Formats: sequence, structure tokens, C-alpha cells
Amino acid sequence: MQIAIVLFDRFTALDAVGPYETLGRLPDSEVVFVAEQTGPVRADSGSLALIADRTLAEVPNPDVLVVPGGPGQTPQMENRALLDWIRAADATSTWTTSVCTGSLLLAAAGLLEGRRATSHWLALDELRKFGTEPTGERVVTDGKYVTAAGVSSGIDMGLALIGRIAGDFVAQAVQLGIEYDPQPPYDAGSPQKAPAHLVEEFRSKSRFILT
Repeated sequence: MQIAIVLFDRFTALDAVGPYETLGRLPDSEVVFVAEQTGPVRADSGSLALIADRTLAEVPNPDVLVVPGGPGQTPQMENRALLDWIRAADATSTWTTSVCTGSLLLAAAGLLEGRRATSHWLALDELRKFGTEPTGERVVTDGKYVTAAGVSSGIDMGLALIGRIAGDFVAQAVQLGIEYDPQPPYDAGSPQKAPAHLVEEFRSKSRFILT
């Protein structure tokens, strides 16, 4: 099983690494990082890069497609080369997935029209522009499309997909292996739980405000 994780300039690192750490533990699987060009691709922090070992053209038919999000997602919405590759890869994929605002790239490619999907909470309304029904759920499965909410939810998405592919026991084994047992020191991980002034501060600075 070939799992292709797309990289582009200013992606969010955990969007890609979360699925890598989970889906990459599937038996008989191969994870490849792909981009328009091979070599290092910088995450949004600028201080971390992942290596794309293969170009998009070299990975035409992955079994599982993973599209991360991040600040760099916005300019990619008009990147015909990337969107065309996403559409072509999706035509033969078994699963097409996204994390955070990666779902907007799937939507821009025309793959989520009439479907339910999720994204980062600041970007949910953007999905409506593509005929997609946004939901605040952490992981949404609609047919072969699996979308995850913001950043850390890519880990949940990976585990959920492992359960679908290889069964509950394998998914539980992966969860135990990575000791994914979240016990956050604060209960502010969603706009419904976080202090209202903090939510408004994020909204005021969001790149989606004027789009």
C-alpha cells in the first residue's frame, strides 16, 4: 500500500507528520513524501523542512492520498499542477484524505462537492464556497474521503483510517505504540471550549476573514 503525503511551501508540520506516524505503521505500507520538485520543503515555521523524495509525476497512483494544510495552502488553491495531480491521484486512490485546511485543496479540486467534510475551525465556512457541507466533527468520513479538523486531528484521522483498513486491533496497537493518550493541561482545544476573547483574537487574525 502506497501512502502519498503532499508537501508544499509553508505546510503545517503536524498536518503531515501526524498521518505519517500513524498510517506509516500499517503493515506492508510505504509512505512517500511528494512535491512538485524533490528536495527539502519548508514548513510554516521556516525552521523545519521535510524531504520530498519524489515528484508528483513520479507518484501517479497512490493507494492513500494525504493532503495537509497550513498557511501555504492559500496560494496552492490556484496551483493548477497540484490540483490536477490531486484529481488524477484521486481517480484511482482507495482513500483520499486531508488534515486541517488541506480539505480546501480537495474542495478546490472539485472532490468534495455535495459531501460532508471538516477543516480547521477558522476555515469551515470556506468549504461552503465549493458546495461542501462543513461540520465541526474532528474526523469526517464520506465515502472514500476522510477529512480531519485542525492540525493535531491528523493523528485521529490516521488511527480511524487504520481501523477501516486493517481493523480495530491494528489501530489500537498503533495507538499504544505511539502512546497516544492525550491528557492536555488545558481544555481550550476548540472554539466551543476556549475563552471567548481568545477565540475572537484568532478570528481577527485569520487569513480567511476577507475571503
